[in-house]
Amino acid sequence: MAILEHTLGIMIHPDREWRAIRSERHSFIQVFVSHVPFLALIPVICSYIGVTQFGWSFGSGNTVKLTHMSALSLCAITYVSLLAGVYVLGEFINWMSHTYGVRDDADKRHYEGTALAVYVTIPVFLAGIVQLYPSIYLNAAALCLAGAYSVYLIYEGIPILMNIPKERAFMYATSVVTVAIVMAVVVRVGSVLVWTLAMPPVYIDG
Repeated sequence: MAILEHTLGIMIHPDREWRAIRSERHSFIQVFVSHVPFLALIPVICSYIGVTQFGWSFGSGNTVKLTHMSALSLCAITYVSLLAGVYVLGEFINWMSHTYGVRDDADKRHYEGTALAVYVTIPVFLAGIVQLYPSIYLNAAALCLAGAYSVYLIYEGIPILMNIPKERAFMYATSVVTVAIVMAVVVRVGSVLVWTLAMPPVYIDG
């Protein structure tokens, strides 16, 4: 399986790409490992550069930067959290498929749930490039736009990938969106809490 296959297609023509993804027979390992470890590096590396080279400020206060070691520890925790978050989201999607009457063989359903989790998070990972400049407003705007497109991908992808009627798919997709929002909050807040409690940040005034 090619590295980062379907990444561009899911952003440009998602309907066609979802059908192509459904027709494939890749394993969980193939679809997860070929995408998530690479895409998750985008927000992590950009954040590292942003907080160490540019820093951020609140109001008219001084620009604040992190030391390289402090930023590295934050990025490492965030990276692991992102990998875990996508994995857990995929498992939730697989688990919920029984509730919404998805009928397919177990191996293929496992692939489809994981594929959905992987591909719908692509916009959020790509939006991580704006973290090169750690502006609260810029990052919030980019995250909102990426999140909105990810929600659109969920609603478009579930009826195609899971091969269920749109009425049932709507409820399934709504459940997935709810879980995804909770997972996003847990990953973000959890990463910061672990970082601040286990490895207190070290700041440099710019």
